[in-house]
Parts: sequence; C-alpha cells; structure tokens
Amino acid sequence: MNSDVFTPELAGNSPSPKAACGSLTPGLAPRLAAFEILLRVEQGAFADALLGHRLPAFGLRDRRLITSLVLGTTAWRARLDYEIDRLLAVPGGNLTMPVRVVLRMGIYQLRFLTRIAHYAVVNSSVALAKHYPHTRPAAGLVNAVLRRASRETVALPDPKEDEVGYLSIAYSHPRWLVERLIEWFGIAKASEIMAADNAPAPNFIRLNLAKGTPGENLAKLESEGLVVDSCGPFPEMAVVRRGNSIDSRAHAEGLFIHQNLASQMVARLLAPAPGAIVLDCAAAPGGKATHLAELVGPSGRVVALDKSASGLRKARQLALKLGHRNILFLQADVTRGVPFAPRSFPFVLLDAPCTGLGTLRSHPEIRWRLRPQDITRMAELQTAMLLAVSELVAPGGILVYAVCSFAPEEGFGVVRRFLSCKPEFSVDPMPFGGLPLATSPDGYLCLSLLPAAEGADGFFAVRLKRSR
Repeated sequence: MNSDVFTPELAGNSPSPKAACGSLTPGLAPRLAAFEILLRVEQGAFADALLGHRLPAFGLRDRRLITSLVLGTTAWRARLDYEIDRLLAVPGGNLTMPVRVVLRMGIYQLRFLTRIAHYAVVNSSVALAKHYPHTRPAAGLVNAVLRRASRETVALPDPKEDEVGYLSIAYSHPRWLVERLIEWFGIAKASEIMAADNAPAPNFIRLNLAKGTPGENLAKLESEGLVVDSCGPFPEMAVVRRGNSIDSRAHAEGLFIHQNLASQMVARLLAPAPGAIVLDCAAAPGGKATHLAELVGPSGRVVALDKSASGLRKARQLALKLGHRNILFLQADVTRGVPFAPRSFPFVLLDAPCTGLGTLRSHPEIRWRLRPQDITRMAELQTAMLLAVSELVAPGGILVYAVCSFAPEEGFGVVRRFLSCKPEFSVDPMPFGGLPLATSPDGYLCLSLLPAAEGADGFFAVRLKRSR
C-alpha cells in the first residue's frame, strides 16, 4: 500500500485543507487532517509518511496539533479504547472505526492536551463527526461520550488483581509486549521504557560537517530564530529546542538532516578512516550512508546497497542535497549475492531490518502491528544477512551490526549465533571515546541503548573484526 496517497473515499471525498479551511469552523481543518491520517494508519499506512505528505499545507501551529493528535492518539490507543468502552451507555458497543477514531481523538485531547478547553474538545469533535456521512449519525453519541468523559475519570485496572493488565492500559502497550519487557528488564525498567515510548520525540539533527564547521552551521540555524543545542559525544550531534527546522533555509540547503541520536552513533562505531572504502549493506533511506560519506571524506568512497529501488532513490536525493558525491548506489539483496569479490571491503555496516522496538516513540503504530513471533522471524533474517555480508569483510576489516531494537533475540542472540558460525570474527575491543558502551551477557562491549527520557531511541550495535 502506498502510504503517501490519501484515499478520498475514507474521508467522504473531502477537499484539501487549503480548499476547505475557509468553510470550516476554526480548529476543524487540522483535526480533519489528523482524522484522515489516523484512518489510513488503521489500514496499515505509516504515520510519519502521511504526516510528511499532509503537513506542508498547514501553518506551524496546526502542524504541531496534527502531529500530536496523530502520534498521541496512536500511542495511547489501548488506554483510549479502555476509557471509551466504559463511557459508552452500552459498554462494549459495536462502534465503526471512523466513529471510534473520532472518540479516540476527543479523549486524547481531554486527557493529554491540557491547554485545550473541554468544551472546545467536545464541540470540535461533534463538528468532526458531522462532517462525514459515515460518522454523522453518531454525532449525538460523540457528544454524550465526550461530555461524560469531561466530567468523569475512568479508573484503571487494579494492579493488585492483574499487574500486567494494569501496565498494559496505564502505558498503552499490548499485553504480550509488556510481558516481554518485564521478562527482559524487570517491572521498574519496563515501566521506564514504556513511559519513554509515550513521550514526545526530541528534534534531534545531524549537522552536515561537509558544509561547514559545527559552529558555523549552528550560527546559521540560530540566525533563523531556531534554538539549537549541541548534544551527544560528537560535534555533528545537536537538538532543536525551539523553532521550525523543517522549513528553514538551513534545512533546504542541506546544512543538517533530522536523525535520532542513537542512529548517529552507528557510523561513529564503525569509525572508518578518512579515505577508506565502506560498504553500507542496507542503506535506505540514506542517513547512515551520508554520515559515513562525511567521515571518509571526498577521497573515500561509500558503496550503498539496498534491495528497495525507491529507498535508494531517496538516499540518492539526500546525498545530493547534502553535497556528497562519494557514494555509489546499487540495488541488491545481500542474502542473494552481490557483485563484489569476497573479502574486498575494509569497513562494512549492516544496519539490519528489525522489529523497530526501539523506535516506538516516533513510530507508535508499530506496537499494535507486531506479534510475538515477529521477533524470532526478524532474528532469523538478521542472522542470515550478517552471515552473508561477513563474506565481504577483508582480513583485519571491521563489520558493524546494528538494529533499532533492544530485543535480546535481535541483538545478543544474533551475535552469539554469528560468532559460533564465524570463529574468524571477534568483538573488537578497541576503546570508543564518548560512546555509551555496555557489557553484553557474553561479556563483550557493545552499544546497547534503551529508550530514554532524553529522547534517544533504543538501539543495539556491535563492532566485529575479522582476523588477519
């Protein structure tokens, strides 16, 4: 399914926001956009892609509201549905999905967007319900449920009777995932992770050092009214505290890209030397490939592989925008062979496909789509990919394996199986200044991050070295 294309029939053939704003009551246009996006997410689309498609039609204030409504309503879905089902006159009533989405958005605003008056939430939600033929008959129900929600508080499950059930609703995560998190980390740490998953994602950026020093780039950003702070252990890592970074001239000119802090650490873990040749084995959409291109410099070369042609096109566009001309893009599936001689690359990166458990803050829909068996399925794919790309690592060369997941099966488990099959590889013990390294259960150093209150994604990465 193409998640960038809005399906008109789902929204009653509504006009575009720009065309409709003049005829809508104040505040309804952004809620209409959020409602339409949420319906598409229920069909399997990805929220971030839809937001990227719809937000340019709105001003900054409405963009923030739409983003909050979409990501917040999606993240808190279990909690919102729990309340809705208990506020209905007939508990567990059979609601259509469009009506349920209107109610989810309304309850979300009542419970989590404290700056919006309750009467405004009720009125805008009823207006939203009346806008579409397939929700119009339920406008009275929406009015009644939200008025009741504005007066009453729904009690959460009793943790003494069912602690997992309580945590599942309180933090809005599927029950099976709560059970896994407790198994992996214990109740206290699991609660911290789930709280971080529901927090707003900071606006991390990576400064493009190919177009200026950190100080020069930060000065250009600040000249546009952005409030930006350096963060993390390396000079390219920064966070935008305030301001519209997406529409800034600096963004259009390629002075930075939006990239989570944990993701930025992976290229630094590989640490290719200036002038080196690097193979990026799953390169789309290009964030790490362009970071590597910056580290190796104009005299180096990055070979960026991916099996997705559309993903490679996005990576190429990003490279051109950032001014990197030292990347070769090639469509290939590494598990089916690549046109390179064995043992020909001194530096290889495999940022493998994964469950994405470390990115639930910015991709909240993932938590509702994953199934327990997906972790095992992805671990099998990751092991196969790691074994395949290891054949391309030169003697004495470096291989970094990374996933944006903290599931032990996708991290430590994959590395354990790989090392048992490839005794010529070992974990590289070299020190990494500044990186937040941890010790694995098997006793080696790795990059193992859990979602943090500061906003970094959950991540696992390890640096492997082939013997000479």
